[in-house]
Amino acid sequence: MKAWLVWLLLVVLTLLTWWAGQGGYSGQWLVLALLASVFVKGHFVIADFMGLRGVALRWRLLVHGWLVLVLGLILVAYGLGM
Repeated sequence: MKAWLVWLLLVVLTLLTWWAGQGGYSGQWLVLALLASVFVKGHFVIADFMGLRGVALRWRLLVHGWLVLVLGLILVAYGLGM
């Protein structure tokens, strides 16, 4: 994917996150949507800006696994805090 298009997607997702925070929106659906947004943003940063799109699968799985682990722990912490 073109770098400018990835950048634009990252900006749009970040602005949507900001908009949700400024609007005072809350709820479980929003948390899940924001975590999904973070996963998408993380994927594109890993693949395109870190340059891992063309490397061996094991390296991509390692870094994406770390991302999934962190997001999963955030989700668990959110669930425990409810």
